[in-house]
Amino acid sequence: MKILVMNGVNLNLTGKREQSVYGRETLEEINARIAAYCKENGDDAEFFQSNYEGALVDKLHEAFLNRSADGIIFNAGAFTHYSYALRDAIAAIDLPVVEVHMSNVHAREEFRRTSVISEVCRGTVSGFGAGSYLAAITGLKAMLKK
Repeated sequence: MKILVMNGVNLNLTGKREQSVYGRETLEEINARIAAYCKENGDDAEFFQSNYEGALVDKLHEAFLNRSADGIIFNAGAFTHYSYALRDAIAAIDLPVVEVHMSNVHAREEFRRTSVISEVCRGTVSGFGAGSYLAAITGLKAMLKK
C-alpha cells in the first residue's frame, strides 16, 4: 500500500516548539519512524510538509490525479480549524484521508475542538503523540481491506 503522510502549518518545527504539547521528537524523526513502520508492514510512505495552504491543496490534487497514494494521513495543524479550501480539496478526491493530531485537541483551547475537515475525512486520531500517525495508518489499512 502507498501512504501519503501530509503535515501542515508549523509542523516543521515539531520537536523544537511547545515540547510539552508536541514532544521532543522532530518531524524528521517521526517520519523515519513512520517509514520504518510502513516498511515492516510491506507499505511505502511518502512525506510532504508545507506551511502553505495552497501547496497542501495541490498535493491532495496531485495524489488523486496521479493515483500516487492509496490513502492519506493528514495532520493539517491549525488549518484544521478554519481551512475550507482544504476541506473542499479532501471532499473533491476519492482517496481516503485520515485526520491526525499529536495532541488531544479536545483537551486544549476551545477553538481547537472544531475541525472543518473531520466530516470529509474517513476517521480521526488524536492524543497519542507521534503514535497517532501509526494508529492512523493501522486504521486506514484496516478500512481499505474491507
